[in-house]
Amino acid sequence: MKNATQRNLLVNIHRARYRIYDAEGPEQPDITWLPLSYGADGNGCYVMRMSPGSETIIHTHERMEEFLVLEGEVIESDGTRLQAGDFISYPPGSRHNTRTETGCLLIGFDWRREPGPKDE
Repeated sequence: MKNATQRNLLVNIHRARYRIYDAEGPEQPDITWLPLSYGADGNGCYVMRMSPGSETIIHTHERMEEFLVLEGEVIESDGTRLQAGDFISYPPGSRHNTRTETGCLLIGFDWRREPGPKDE
């Protein structure tokens, strides 16, 4: 699954073994995920596969959440439809869920944003 050197981590998302998704509580067998740099602290990157008709449990993020749809389509709880190539960013404290009618593959990033020069 993973090949690593001291500096690099290499994962092929098409051959790797995904886990049943359970980040919002109970296991959701129709959603699987592959933590890449995702750590126990809730920061990092992951890949998620959602089967047709699946839906995440409504949740609130402590950190910024961003994702890029790689394949398929997802529908956010506010009705926004995202297709392959679409990227969305949610600020900390956002409450939402994601569903799909067609199935999808996405890469997600959960991270704590550090203030930059624009914020000072």
